[in-house]
Amino acid sequence: MPHSASSLANLDLTTLAERLGRRCREQGVSVTAAESCTGGGVASAITAVAGSSDYFETGYVTYSNAAKARLLGVPEALIAQHGAVSGEVVEAMVAGACRDSGAKLGVAISGVAGPDGGTPEKPVGTVWLAWGSEHEQRAERFHFPGDRRAVRERAVREAIVGLIRYLENPPGQAR
Repeated sequence: MPHSASSLANLDLTTLAERLGRRCREQGVSVTAAESCTGGGVASAITAVAGSSDYFETGYVTYSNAAKARLLGVPEALIAQHGAVSGEVVEAMVAGACRDSGAKLGVAISGVAGPDGGTPEKPVGTVWLAWGSEHEQRAERFHFPGDRRAVRERAVREAIVGLIRYLENPPGQAR
């Protein structure tokens, strides 16, 4: 019997990545990842699963604002207005990654992993994630406790859990 979406948090990263792969294959969906603070951790987790090339072709590590603009088409004015760590920017990152890669589904991450870089408005541990397609995205703000490693690991897990939830309960269905 499949795990419910609420029990996804209890699964290890490999099991999550395998489940994501099964859902992608079943639905014929390709995925992409646009990452900043996780530095390729989502792509690494997805591609650790044998056969992941069936549904994962391209990932983006856009650590700088210039890379977000150049590779993903995130408007520089959007970054200037909201900051790289914002819902607006991660939604634009998802749209750009899906547009460039041709993937049907994407995830984007931008955050303050620490130990430096936090502000009162965006303290260390603040991470924005977005899931969606070129045309529709949904962003969510998280605050993960712990050191840099812990923040990055939690962000990778949430990114993959969100992709699974998106595939198991697509937009337009009751959540």
